Amino acid sequence: MFNLEIVTLARLLIDEARERSLRIVTAESCTGGLVAAAICSIPGASDVFERGFVTYTNRAKQEMLGVPGDLIADLGAVSEPVARMMAEGALEASNAHIAVAITGVAGPGGGTRMKPVGLVHIATARSNQRIIHQEELFEVETREEIQLAAVQAALQAMRDRMV
Repeated sequence: MFNLEIVTLARLLIDEARERSLRIVTAESCTGGLVAAAICSIPGASDVFERGFVTYTNRAKQEMLGVPGDLIADLGAVSEPVARMMAEGALEASNAHIAVAITGVAGPGGGTRMKPVGLVHIATARSNQRIIHQEELFEVETREEIQLAAVQAALQAMRDRMV
């Protein structure tokens, strides 16, 4: 289902989380649950994967993750502050220790000059630590390629939070 790089990252993430007794939660928009699916494709994921939120609409981001509606109205769903709030909200709405949140423009439409197709914001939150954000611009051809590149980046971002 996933390429070798994604499977390897997911397996390493699960092993590292298990070693540290950490639970994981995901909050996804443009990837539509693919990060959770990549994690759950690995046997033993239930040892560390707590839950996943697919918050594709702005309303879902507000209701499930507590992202303020005025923040989304002012900055748009595809923004650093929204990604940060999604990660924080996922952590608070779960029993997990590490959260990853993804919001972006997967295309092929919906992009603008300020927020082009391929722009993705990824944020990770860890209990009692600061939220870390990264912005990516995946210059690939298809929606699927953007989504899979975002999945790979999100898995690596969570691995980076293990230390």
